[in-house]
Amino acid sequence: MSGAGSDVILSRMMALHPKIIDLTLDRVWRLLGALGNPQNDLPPVIHIAGTNGKGSTQAMIRAGLEAAGHRVHAYTSPHLARFHERIRVAGDLISEPDLTAVLDECYAANDGQDITYFEITTCAALLAFARAEADYTLLEVGLGGRLDATNVVTRPALTVITPVSIDHQQYLGDTIAKIAFEKAGIIKRGVTCVVGPQEPDGLEVIETVAARHGAPLLAYGQQWHIGPDRDRMTYQDETGLLDLPLPNLPGAHQIMNAGAAVASLRYLGIGPEACEAAVTQAFWPARMQRLKSGPLVTVAPDIELWLDGGHNPSAGEAIAAHLGTLSKRPTYLICGMLNTKDIGGYLRPMAGHAEALYAVSIPGEMNTLPADTTAEAARKTGLAAETASSVQAALESIVARDREARVLICGSLYLAGMVLRENG
Repeated sequence: MSGAGSDVILSRMMALHPKIIDLTLDRVWRLLGALGNPQNDLPPVIHIAGTNGKGSTQAMIRAGLEAAGHRVHAYTSPHLARFHERIRVAGDLISEPDLTAVLDECYAANDGQDITYFEITTCAALLAFARAEADYTLLEVGLGGRLDATNVVTRPALTVITPVSIDHQQYLGDTIAKIAFEKAGIIKRGVTCVVGPQEPDGLEVIETVAARHGAPLLAYGQQWHIGPDRDRMTYQDETGLLDLPLPNLPGAHQIMNAGAAVASLRYLGIGPEACEAAVTQAFWPARMQRLKSGPLVTVAPDIELWLDGGHNPSAGEAIAAHLGTLSKRPTYLICGMLNTKDIGGYLRPMAGHAEALYAVSIPGEMNTLPADTTAEAARKTGLAAETASSVQAALESIVARDREARVLICGSLYLAGMVLRENG
């Protein structure tokens, strides 16, 4: 393996297991043992699970901690443009030499045994974190929680569960209660858990698991509250009231993500100035991200162009709510999705906010939903729809209809990643 770059090693890692997803911790424990158990040498860990809002909440927590002067490791997935985005070491994206070194070491230690791509790359992230000084480690769950490869820290400083909704039913179960049980698998004995807004069935499961482990909860609507207040928002918990700006991340749903982040920071003893920085300085790409430069903007200079990677019914509702707050402007969707998603449930909330949808297949994705299937599903929700050969072709068609329209590229993080790579 020596001398190979990270892309080459990552490609070889893809072939180490016949399945992309195979939820169990056995292979992770085996490899971590061979690496000297780096998960035991991490700075204090904040472990984050949930269906929606994990990444945004993590970004806000990181912004708050860094504003308070702390160095922070952060692990997230999937990446959008480059794998390096998944691993942030003491505040900076991992360098190519460091990434290559830890991937190479993990590949060698695994010795050709079965392990999934996510499992072995998670081990590489933990190895990188264990070898660099920092004050905190933020770990975002990849899928579920109970059997996720990140769930190997026995005593985190804090756990966080963002809103749970229906997604990945083939792996996590087909009800909110079943999915919440998997997410609640990150709860550890005696370790406080911050809980964002939940459906009643989900909250009941989380409370049951927490009680079993003697884990105190800081739950929305009970131990903390947050809500808009004119052009700002107010947060309140047992230590007092905070008057805060609205989140810089667009969308009303980000207020709840901000609440979970502020609750986490307050528990860790972070002051109000850093809590304000958490909601004003966070950046999380492809979450209602406004694209203002690049080749796509050049194609349509007068178009208001947005990008979002949400892909489940709850994400569709959040996007629809945000579109409803924007100024009146003809709105068009360019949508590509995976065949594992509930496309009808995702598109239905947005149908009343768009003139039409242009469906695309996601280039290079084996599980892409064909564009004509996406278009047909859109028509069933009441959206006028047609197919396009690419995002750029769809954008050119929209420009021909209305040079000053609003366009949202949406439906998948994989599509969003492709757009960010190609748009520079």
